[in-house]
Amino acid sequence: MTPRFDLVSLVTPDLPASLAFYRRLGLDIPADADGQPHVEAALPGGLRMAWDALETIRSFQPGFDLPQGPGRVSLAFACDGPAEVDKVYAELVGAGHEGDKAPWDAPWGMRYAIVLDPDGNSVDLFAPLPAG
Repeated sequence: MTPRFDLVSLVTPDLPASLAFYRRLGLDIPADADGQPHVEAALPGGLRMAWDALETIRSFQPGFDLPQGPGRVSLAFACDGPAEVDKVYAELVGAGHEGDKAPWDAPWGMRYAIVLDPDGNSVDLFAPLPAG
């Protein structure tokens, strides 16, 4: 048997803030999940995304601490078009999340933007630019 990629997991000291951020990006996370120590959501294509409260991880790894600084993990969300990249970026920044790079037309042919989730993880928003 060959292992298969199944789950992306984030550890967060503020589970409700992290879940609220990813709900804004369209993930189907139950509203009553905010008080749970571990939360999972099904993603398109059969993958799952999970969140663990920092205390949950420390319950079996007492010395665990979150790495500091950018680049711990980067997630990317495809948007339906360039205008949606701009709209979602503006909504997230307007809701108080830190914009890392405002939308721009990347040289690889995509509209691209980067926002940070409540834990400082990089979240890319992208859509192909129209040909022309």
